[in-house]
Amino acid sequence: MSLYLPHFNLQNYNTLASPVHAEFFVSVKDQEELIAALKFAKEKNFPLLILGGGSNIVLHDDFPGIAIYIQFLGKELVREDDECFYVKAAAGENWSDFVDYCLDQHYWGLENLSLIPGNVGAAPIQNIGAYGVELKDVFSELTAFDISSGLTITFTNEACQFAYRDSVFKNALKDQFIITSVTFKLTKNPVLKTYYPALQHVLVSYSSEEITPELVSQVVSDIRRRKLPDPKQLPNVGSFFKNPIISQEKLRHLQDEFPNIVFYPVDSDNVKLAAGWLIDRAGLKGFKHVAVVHEQQALVITNPERAKAECVLDVAEIVKAKILQQFGVELEQEPRNYP
Repeated sequence: MSLYLPHFNLQNYNTLASPVHAEFFVSVKDQEELIAALKFAKEKNFPLLILGGGSNIVLHDDFPGIAIYIQFLGKELVREDDECFYVKAAAGENWSDFVDYCLDQHYWGLENLSLIPGNVGAAPIQNIGAYGVELKDVFSELTAFDISSGLTITFTNEACQFAYRDSVFKNALKDQFIITSVTFKLTKNPVLKTYYPALQHVLVSYSSEEITPELVSQVVSDIRRRKLPDPKQLPNVGSFFKNPIISQEKLRHLQDEFPNIVFYPVDSDNVKLAAGWLIDRAGLKGFKHVAVVHEQQALVITNPERAKAECVLDVAEIVKAKILQQFGVELEQEPRNYP
């Protein structure tokens, strides 16, 4: 039987360490407990806050409803074919630990996504990505609980409508489903993606025979540890802004004034700008207004005083305004605001 805890402090359940409260809090470890929690919420006419690792949300005020903490656990090899393993993980599994598990089992494909904070269930919502790989590249299917009908639905890769840091669960199906498990399509033979500049910079000193999935994972983890603060030590949600996508024409205009601007090709018409470079070039690294633009990685806004997240949003607005003024480029926030 789950405990329904009133006026619950969520500071330890969001990586910004925002000290906000939920009207009620409950932790659920299986579908039966989830159904009971949703029934409770419906009876009380409470809005829902679904919590996993809390690494991609900004809780800027008390939540006038019930926070449901998803603790579904378990992972298994569900099938295999000549080329791939299909590995299923429950939504409450820690993402970084799951990547390590797959590496230990020689299930290849997740190595570039090492050390990303959060849980498995949130990964498809955001279509998490790093160092040249996105979740959609290794995704087979997911199961999700339909809040309105009570049915469990399976979503294919196509049905999830993945895009850059985006999916159907942030758009047409926003707040309608609770992801309960994700199945990954992982290769039996390594297919390494090492073209990302930060990886190439390190791996150039290794021979091709030495470059393994384990090495790629280690290099990615080392880079992340150097550039990104540990949320347990310095509260943050990782990258606060998406890398903006602009047209080739817009890029050419920017290059006239900023010839060293950092960008990555997207397609024949568009490129992706490095938001961190823009923020750094604007002189905002280290900027402080209670919250702080991190000195090592300008994409990260930290909350060292564990204050209410309003201070983080204030700094984010200052950054967005400065980038728009200096470059004519709009930055989009990556984590989602609640309530």
